[in-house]
Amino acid sequence: MELIGSRDCGSIIIEMALALTGLAHSVTDVPYLEPGPARARLLALNPLGQVPTLVLADGQVMTESAAILLHLHDLAPGAGLLPPFGARNRAAVLNRLVQLVAAVYPTFTYGDDPARWVPGSAADALRASTDAAREVFFRRWEAAFGPGPFAAGPALTALDLYLVAMTNWRPGRPWFATHAPRILAAADTAAADPLLAPVVARHRAGPPATPG
Repeated sequence: MELIGSRDCGSIIIEMALALTGLAHSVTDVPYLEPGPARARLLALNPLGQVPTLVLADGQVMTESAAILLHLHDLAPGAGLLPPFGARNRAAVLNRLVQLVAAVYPTFTYGDDPARWVPGSAADALRASTDAAREVFFRRWEAAFGPGPFAAGPALTALDLYLVAMTNWRPGRPWFATHAPRILAAADTAAADPLLAPVVARHRAGPPATPG
C-alpha cells in the first residue's frame, strides 16, 4: 500500500494506524495545496485533492480516514484499531469515530481557508463559528470522558489517533490543557506509544503543514 499525505495533516492518523497494524506500506509526502506534478497525481487519484489518500496493493484508492481505518481493522484486527465485534464499547467507539469525521473534521475543512467558501467579512465569521463549534464538541466530550488512560478506556483505539492529531490543531494544546485536560492526556499517552512516537516526531518536525 502507498499512503499519500502531508506532514501534520489528517494523513498522520492513517500513518499511525499503519504503524500499529504492521502492514507493509510506503509513505509519499506531498504539498497537497501547491500546484505541480505531486498535486496533479493526487487529483488524479482523489478529485477532492485531500489527504490521506491510500492506494491499496491491488490499485484501488481509498480517500476517507474513517473508511480507511475500518478497512485496516479488517486487515489487521489484532492491532486493536476498533474494539472486537461483541465488545461492550464497540458501538460507542464507532459512534464517536463517525462524530469526529462528520462533525469535527468539517470545521477544519471550512474554517482553515474560509475565503474559499464565502467572501469578505463572512470568511472571518465562518472561521470564528467553526472554531467555536469545535470547542463546544470537545468540551462536551471532556465532560463525558471516561477513566482513561485512552479515549475508549484501557486500550488504545482509532479514536486516540484522531486526538493525537486534533489536539495539535486549533484551538491548540494550551486550550486543551485548560479546557479538556483528560482528552489531551489521552492524546499524549497514545503519542508516546513506541509504535506511534516515531510517526508523531516526523510529522511535528518544523512548522505545521496545515493552517489547522
